[in-house]
Amino acid sequence: MHCLSCRAVPAPGEKITLRRMRSDDLDSVLQIETASFSRPWSRRHFEDEMSASGSHPVVAETFDLPVAGYLCLKQVLDEAEILDVAVDSRARGRGVGRALVRWAATFCREHAAGVLALEVRVGNLEAISLYESMGFREVGRRRKYYENGDDAILMDLNIGETEECDAV
Repeated sequence: MHCLSCRAVPAPGEKITLRRMRSDDLDSVLQIETASFSRPWSRRHFEDEMSASGSHPVVAETFDLPVAGYLCLKQVLDEAEILDVAVDSRARGRGVGRALVRWAATFCREHAAGVLALEVRVGNLEAISLYESMGFREVGRRRKYYENGDDAILMDLNIGETEECDAV
């Protein structure tokens, strides 16, 4: 078993609250999205995710940022995929990304999804390290997937091989 939360240690005094994404979050979400990705999602894309069946977009709040990060999860039957996840540069290294991904894994466990999938740019070593530390494994690649020719690494988390823990 791999523990999903053991390394999620927020900064001292940090409280991370996760909640469903709302339309009044979109200005902040779009700022983070544009700063994080060379081909960012549009406002309409996020609006569609907020209303689509099987879609579960959430935001993370911290004491100083009403939107410190976000994650868009899609579940179809017994499989789920993280479609988009990003953290405000001011909140990186504070456990926000880990909290978001841990929420997605917990959601999958509670909603009978056996696999949680995602894709990540081959050069995004910080994200790859986070995902691997949480039990994700590389299951394939999309060659030259990104506009600059970078590969996308396909990763899966077998939900049956994870467990919750409350380590501090």
